[in-house]
Amino acid sequence: MSHAVVTAKRPSSLRGASLPKWSPWAIAAGSVAVAIAIGLAAGLHSRIQWGLIAGVLFVLGTYGIAARVEGRRQAKDRVATALVWVAFLIALIPLASLIWATVQRGVKVLDVYFLTHSMGVVADSEPGGGIYHAILGSLEQVGLATLMGAPIGILTAIYLVEYGRGNLARAVTFFVDVMTGIPSIVAGLFILSLMLMFDMQPFGFAGSLALAILMMPVVVRSTEEMLKLVPNELREASLALGVPKWRTILKVVVPTSVGGIITGVMLAVARIAGETAPVLLLVFGNPFINANPFEGAQASLPLYIYQQYAQSAGSEAAYDRAWAASLTLIAFVMILNLLARGIARWKAPKTGR
Repeated sequence: MSHAVVTAKRPSSLRGASLPKWSPWAIAAGSVAVAIAIGLAAGLHSRIQWGLIAGVLFVLGTYGIAARVEGRRQAKDRVATALVWVAFLIALIPLASLIWATVQRGVKVLDVYFLTHSMGVVADSEPGGGIYHAILGSLEQVGLATLMGAPIGILTAIYLVEYGRGNLARAVTFFVDVMTGIPSIVAGLFILSLMLMFDMQPFGFAGSLALAILMMPVVVRSTEEMLKLVPNELREASLALGVPKWRTILKVVVPTSVGGIITGVMLAVARIAGETAPVLLLVFGNPFINANPFEGAQASLPLYIYQQYAQSAGSEAAYDRAWAASLTLIAFVMILNLLARGIARWKAPKTGR
């Protein structure tokens, strides 16, 4: 009868000691505790100062502990990761503070009545009123801008990626780059100059034209990047079967990148939804409901916020309405971003079997 020889596995000598996975959390908790103790002892009342002290202690503690256990080389890698996390948290603080302040102050008057009524005959200094007219104006103006700007931007991107060669393509690319960085007030002044030439009064569609100008370069850039991600092998396979190029673009290239294209359009819509300067020049504002964007002044959410906050010096009601409208606008932009992410995930190419 043979006896089995059992040999114990020895740990590899090539692998050094390493910190456990929970060590960053432990170092972070210790850094926060020490920072609070230092803040209380030094009489620091600002929690932002406590946070900065905790961040410095977290980086120094990570390096010291990792260098002692894992060596200096691995410690430098952990310090780089720690710096990224600290920078992320520092960038997150203003955003979280803004959202918290907006929610805290905006919920005071945000209710069904506020969302379904206009200012009408309510003075800016009086309580009551709502933002229905501003929501309607924003939806119409942004919707018309999307109907104009999105197709032009997508077609321009298709031209630059699939057909663009020579001086014309370089000129289009140059002007798209220039338009990407122009201030929104410049687009508003351009449309305003045309209105003055034709002796036209403020109306909603004029604001849509300015918003479309701001939207087009964003759509062009995002769509262009999405089209470049489509493998050339797909184009070559379609062309090898004798399919015309325009049909290859329509049936192969665009469907492959449609998720990213829609995401770019939605993000461009979210970008123009908060523009105030062009609307202030071209739409002019209206406390009453105006469902016709082609005639008469209209309201919009960014303009409503500006006007209410301008009157808030002598009226607490106007101040509350401005914050409630800001919360509504943030919710609108957040919904658009979530919708864009959902569409991108839904339309993303399936991987695996």
